[in-house]
Amino acid sequence: MSGYLKQSPVSLQFVSFLGFSFGFFALYLYALQAITPGVTGQTLEALQTGTLTDPNSIGYLKITQFLYTVVAFFVPAAIFAYLWQPYPMKYLGLKTPTGLQVILALLAMYGSLPLASLLGEWNETWPISQSARDLQDMAEKLLGIMLKMPTLKDLFINMILVAIVPAIAEELFFRGVLQRLIIKATGKVWLSVFITAILFSAIHGEMLGFLPRVLMGFALGAIYVISGNLWLSIFAHILNNGLQVTLLYLFQHGMIKDDPMKNTPVEWYYVALSVPVTIGLFWALSKKSTPILMTDPVDKKEGEEVDEIGTDENF
Repeated sequence: MSGYLKQSPVSLQFVSFLGFSFGFFALYLYALQAITPGVTGQTLEALQTGTLTDPNSIGYLKITQFLYTVVAFFVPAAIFAYLWQPYPMKYLGLKTPTGLQVILALLAMYGSLPLASLLGEWNETWPISQSARDLQDMAEKLLGIMLKMPTLKDLFINMILVAIVPAIAEELFFRGVLQRLIIKATGKVWLSVFITAILFSAIHGEMLGFLPRVLMGFALGAIYVISGNLWLSIFAHILNNGLQVTLLYLFQHGMIKDDPMKNTPVEWYYVALSVPVTIGLFWALSKKSTPILMTDPVDKKEGEEVDEIGTDENF
């Protein structure tokens, strides 16, 4: 069908996608800078760096974080998918998974956590400048304030704002669009998954958590590549985020001793055991799925639309 981005060079697709991303982010930032003083009586910078005790200010920051996730990630990805072809859900790989696929994807994601913890320990020994450490301490302090959960209602709200919405928006952006564009540009699937994972980690701006986030990004990208189903990556992302929020709630209420916002040492043999098990889970998922095609298939005949990813009849 004429007029869709799928017929444009991959370079133009990149420019279009990045244009949507930077454009909407700039619009969001401008609006936030203009609105915040009138709503809170403080500038955005003062609000983020000050001592937050007012529940209304904390609630406002949660709303701004929610809007940032939607505007910066969800909206650009959704618009790009809509303009890429007449079937955006197919382009993104949002098809109904089987129960076994969901279980395998969640177990594979969970199995990656011990190695992520080990990488986190190593990451903390990096020679990072004091200014970078101060910025991260400020970000962690702000996140800790926003994630205070005295009631189950607070847990429910944070599950939506911190676990579910970011998982959907970020997977649409990074795996649903960006990773696919990089695969199309390079023709190298696993290199593209790795590059996307690095970009995914870098955009979060936390150097002391860079390596574990790269691993998580790679695991999410691998789930998408071998399954051809973005819902599985979304569910795995929700599991990772939701587990952190739940553990933090349990820690705040004295039900567990270890603070999930701090990296807990993990025994080497636990990592050594989890790695082959996790690889096996990814292999099992690949056997129960239709993988993403590396390049666009050639239409069989003129005028016939062919999907870029997967051949699953449930697509």
